Amino acid sequence: MHHAKTDSEVTSLDASSTTRSPRRPVYYVQSPSHDGEKTTTSLHSTPVLSPMGSPPHSHSSSSRFSGSRKINNNHRSHKLPWNKDIDVIEEEGLLQNEDRDRALSRRYYFLAFVLGFFLLFSLFSLILWGASRPMKPNVLIKSIKFDHLRVQAGSDSTGVATDMITMNSTVKFTYRNTGTFFGVHVTSTPLDLSYSEIVIATGNLKKFYQSRKSQRLVSVAVMGNKIPLYGSGASLSSSTGVPTVAVPLRLGFVIRSRAYVLGRLVKPKYYRRVECSINLDPKKINVSLSLKHSCTYD
Repeated sequence: MHHAKTDSEVTSLDASSTTRSPRRPVYYVQSPSHDGEKTTTSLHSTPVLSPMGSPPHSHSSSSRFSGSRKINNNHRSHKLPWNKDIDVIEEEGLLQNEDRDRALSRRYYFLAFVLGFFLLFSLFSLILWGASRPMKPNVLIKSIKFDHLRVQAGSDSTGVATDMITMNSTVKFTYRNTGTFFGVHVTSTPLDLSYSEIVIATGNLKKFYQSRKSQRLVSVAVMGNKIPLYGSGASLSSSTGVPTVAVPLRLGFVIRSRAYVLGRLVKPKYYRRVECSINLDPKKINVSLSLKHSCTYD
């Protein structure tokens, strides 16, 4: 037998059935989220529900979790470009530092090259100069020949009466360049022939060039014309105009030699002072007098 149900029972049954009804499935939509150059998939918190139901409490917690992931992703997506900008700036700074270091290195290398070249060149020049110093030229006075000698009375340019001497002579000497790798340019001071501190004759050496390891015989004319002797000529005067006694003379000059070893950068100079004592015998006019053992060289 069926009993009629009251309204209260129907209401109670409806509520019970509603409570016991199974949960409807919740659907989530996956949408791509761009994070820099990488694409990731995130879960959005908006569920797709059936028209008859509402999201339960557990799904709201899932929604919060998904929301926090989205916030984190968004935070990273905003943070990464800033980091990339920093990286680019740092990279540019490193490149600039490298360029500056390279430029400094090139300058240092150039300065080191110039300094090294200068030092090496200076050392080479010093070696050449040191090697050329001992190679002094050799000068050897060979002889002197008096071609003409005459003493006579006269007067000087002011009219003072005095004995005057006139003479012509020729001096010969050998010049040898001992340099093994350079030639020399040779000049000299005037060749002065003096009597009692009075220069009675003089001669000039013509400049010449002497090649390496070679020698030559040099002749220089030494002459004087009507040179006043004043009181010194009293012993030389004679009726014939030729001295009757030996006449002591002195010959002196300086040989100057210059070598161009390395252009005009290395050019050693050599000086040789020559002094010779000569005893003129009036009987030996036009005769060569040997001076090999009568000269000193400084």
